[in-house]
Formats: sequence, C-alpha cells, structure tokens
Amino acid sequence: MKLQIILAVVSLMIASCSANAQQAMNFNDSPNNFQNSLDNFNNSPNNFNNSPNNFNNSPNNFNATNGVYDNRGNRIGYEVQAPSGVTNIYSNDGHRMGYVPAPQR
Repeated sequence: MKLQIILAVVSLMIASCSANAQQAMNFNDSPNNFQNSLDNFNNSPNNFNNSPNNFNNSPNNFNATNGVYDNRGNRIGYEVQAPSGVTNIYSNDGHRMGYVPAPQR
C-alpha cells in the first residue's frame, strides 16, 4: 500500500514537471535574456543608480517616489527603471528581488 502511494505521488510529480516544461516561456521575459539579467550592469546593485546608497533609493528619503511597500504599508524596498526599460525591484539593503520586463514595442 505504501509503495502504491509513493508511486502515485511520484507519477503526479513527474506529470506536473512535464506539464510545466511544456509551457512556452517568452524569451523577452526570461532572466536568461541579457536585458533582464543581473549580469547586465544596468540591473546590478553595484550600479550607483540602483544602489541603496543613492539617496533617491534610500528609505530615509521621505520624498522618494520609488518605494515598494507590503500590504501593511511597511517599505520593503525600492524600484529603479533601467535605460532598457526593465524595472528592477530591490530590497532596502540593495539585493535584487525581481524585475518587470520592458514593455514590448
């Protein structure tokens, strides 16, 4: 009985993985696209425009308009748009948490 349950769970996992593998991913949205990649200096926290040391991104700048907030109103980070149009989302300490791909023209 245990073996049948384990086999059923494994087969569901394999079916789930193969279903996910069959979904097409748009390369423009992919992190493998250099435009979205962390290896692109425009997306790097080492770029001063994206750095938490830049006062425009600082949680201490009460006039900043690029803050990212949780549902309780606590600032959890900031967003910066790269010249390519990618919007990068960083935590308050400068770690990239995600991105929004550039809109397609």
